[in-house]
Amino acid sequence: MHDLLVPFLLVAAVLMLSGLVSAFIRNAPISVPMVFLGLGLLLGEGGLGVLRIGAHDRALEVVAVLSLAFVLFLDAVNLRFDEGVVAWREPMLALGPGTLLTTAIVALAAHLLFATSLVDSLLLGAILSSIDPVVLRSVVSDERVPRSIRQGLTAEAGTNDIVVLPIILILVAISLGEMGGATDWVRILVQIVLIGPLAGAAVGYLSIALMRAIRQHRQVSREYRALYGVGAILAAYVAGEAVGGSGFLAVFAAGVVITTMDYDLCDCFLEYGEVTAEMAMLLAFILFGALLSAIAGTAPLVPELLFALVVLGIARPVAIGLVLQRTTTSKWARLFIGWFGPRGLSALLFALVVVADGVPGAERLLAITGVVVIASVVLHGMTASPLIAAYARAMTRRTLPEEREATAAGLFGAEPAEAPRISVDELVARLESSDPPVLVDVRSRAAMGRGVPGIPGSIRVPLDDIEAWAEDQSRERPVVAYCT
Repeated sequence: MHDLLVPFLLVAAVLMLSGLVSAFIRNAPISVPMVFLGLGLLLGEGGLGVLRIGAHDRALEVVAVLSLAFVLFLDAVNLRFDEGVVAWREPMLALGPGTLLTTAIVALAAHLLFATSLVDSLLLGAILSSIDPVVLRSVVSDERVPRSIRQGLTAEAGTNDIVVLPIILILVAISLGEMGGATDWVRILVQIVLIGPLAGAAVGYLSIALMRAIRQHRQVSREYRALYGVGAILAAYVAGEAVGGSGFLAVFAAGVVITTMDYDLCDCFLEYGEVTAEMAMLLAFILFGALLSAIAGTAPLVPELLFALVVLGIARPVAIGLVLQRTTTSKWARLFIGWFGPRGLSALLFALVVVADGVPGAERLLAITGVVVIASVVLHGMTASPLIAAYARAMTRRTLPEEREATAAGLFGAEPAEAPRISVDELVARLESSDPPVLVDVRSRAAMGRGVPGIPGSIRVPLDDIEAWAEDQSRERPVVAYCT
């Protein structure tokens, strides 16, 4: 019985602290992941020595697998594949090369600073090119940031892992000597990019088919549909691993199928699953913090700090700056996207996958990754609120091009649908009729800041939020939007 006290205490700490901490850090230069990672560092061997976690600890592995599975499933759900590929295709095609370029820059820095082999350097590059939706949450949920920029970061976070994970799995196979000849290459690639995802897609399809068959005859409450969604995630992971593929890619594929076939099930899952995922991820931060406190000193500190500087301040900003050159974004937006590509829980989870697969020297790679993650969580957590506020002030001084785009696809040149126009006289006549239209003020933030009043009776909706606003409106009344 006493063996259960420590894990029970950890879960209790996560549940209670998350509620207490969130009340104090909403507008503070600190983030929830920063608090929990710091707590793990304090409790670990390098701190108070209360929590002793090894790189091969089964509890850490279970929490890590659950966390990464939830993250990948939520990535698929949040991309809303059921709405078509237009919203995410252009950002993915543009930002995908940015991920590969970031990987290359980080790998070069790792080789120069740590004298790592080509495979180990590329592993570090891929691991640290992962974009963490957990650390990004405070940025993409802040409505002061234009919706197109928030959607672009969300799309990148959702698709980035699917670019990075196959690279990591292939590099692991190379490191373990499993890619000897052409036959081995074909076999491994088929297992990673085809068999595993197909197994996950099959689980997603069957889970929807079974739920639909039941719901044709019996009512299933939202709570149990949410639990059903969690079960589908675990089943997809098992199926992917059982066929010799990647359980994580299988989970993402299942999420794509479920989202496309029945978003209602995903909607039910989001109510319960996101809370469960949050608990698992915060617990993972504590465990990783305890692990990092014990292994952080296995690599020289000065090269690690220089490496963190390159990863956070040079690699991604340079790569994203090149990718976004031809987009309709301001300098502010490019700097904002380039900086907020935090390496957090996802990077640690991928590094642990490398350790669990038995790659030689993987603990050293995990230690280096840990130092970068600690720097990222601290720096990105401290700068989120000030930089968002500065960005918002810049938009009050002049209208930025990203404010005129409602979706990330618009930033990359997707042509918007042409809206019909009416004259001022026609608008006046309609407003004086018995059935006036809904009048919407979509002027930019800078125009609003000049103090010029809008048309009486109009509703204020920022232009970049107009599509999201329109989704909840009745189709019976016409809408007239005006700007400067």
